[in-house]
Amino acid sequence: MASKKTAWEKMRCGKSPVVVRDLPAAMEKGIGKWFPPGTPPSERTMLVSTPEEVEQFIAAIPPGQVVRMEDMRAELAARHGATICCPMTAAIFANIVARAYAEREAETGEVSIGWWRLLASKGKLNPKYPGGTVEQARRLAAEGIVLPTGKSR
Repeated sequence: MASKKTAWEKMRCGKSPVVVRDLPAAMEKGIGKWFPPGTPPSERTMLVSTPEEVEQFIAAIPPGQVVRMEDMRAELAARHGATICCPMTAAIFANIVARAYAEREAETGEVSIGWWRLLASKGKLNPKYPGGTVEQARRLAAEGIVLPTGKSR
């Protein structure tokens, strides 16, 4: 039986970002709502980022500031000339990054990137991060950021 990968191993997957063009009809139906209104299907492209790219983005968020998931996705898509960044994989990768750095912090005591500064969609706290919304709120408050429930700052 293979051993379970750590979040750190998942984060270091070694893959490259991919821009998907000519989205399959089944995929188009499920993610069509994410594209800007009026974008013809022939012009819809979707970035599938990587955990490492999301890690680099999160690492660049300065202390005392937050970024919403949708803003990160828009910036990553723009970097690659894509219409959107896949919302599902971006969220999964953000959680992998948060877990990897929480694991490292638990082992070494080192806090090297502020994964808690990336908020979930619509500026909400992320219940899937290590320690859930309580831990994310605690870490943000330590930096002087207090978010009313469900609101963005």
